[in-house]
Amino acid sequence: MGQLKVTLCAGAAVVAATLTPTAYAADGGGISMTPTAPAPGADVALRVGDCAGSRTGTAVSAAFVTDVRLTGTDGTLAGESRVRSTLTAGTYDVKVSCGDATRTGALTVVAPGSPSTAPSARQPAAPASPVAPVQAGGGGAAELAVVDARAAGPGTAHTVTGLVLAGVAATAVALRSARRSRRQR
Repeated sequence: MGQLKVTLCAGAAVVAATLTPTAYAADGGGISMTPTAPAPGADVALRVGDCAGSRTGTAVSAAFVTDVRLTGTDGTLAGESRVRSTLTAGTYDVKVSCGDATRTGALTVVAPGSPSTAPSARQPAAPASPVAPVQAGGGGAAELAVVDARAAGPGTAHTVTGLVLAGVAATAVALRSARRSRRQR
């Protein structure tokens, strides 16, 4: 019975992996980009195969905000960048260098508001530059410094403990006062 379950689960995993569409659309020269047609300001992921012997590479394009640093193993390199928000719709060359190899692909940028050809296209939800100060410092203790409003005030246990201690203190003062008044007589 156990082997049957394992066989069925393995078969289901193979079928799911086979039928799942890949998010990377192949472009010329072994360069894959997702989304395949981003709008200005969108994030783009690159994957380059056939870079045997290279663990790093670079992708350069006028469409990217910065050059893409590609890293990986087994001849497959990957990296991410953002499409310039000031671009107009059109096709832009992407030049990839890994090891001694250089290849060229193309990135098609669509007008803002146009539907992208890839379902995984991501438009930035926030501005590209910070609009508020960044919480910095604290290291591992930063989580300990965060105070939950519900846990900040005294609860029932704190109240009862405080009342018991106040009662004990009042009793001690009363007994001491009684002893002093007896001694003075």
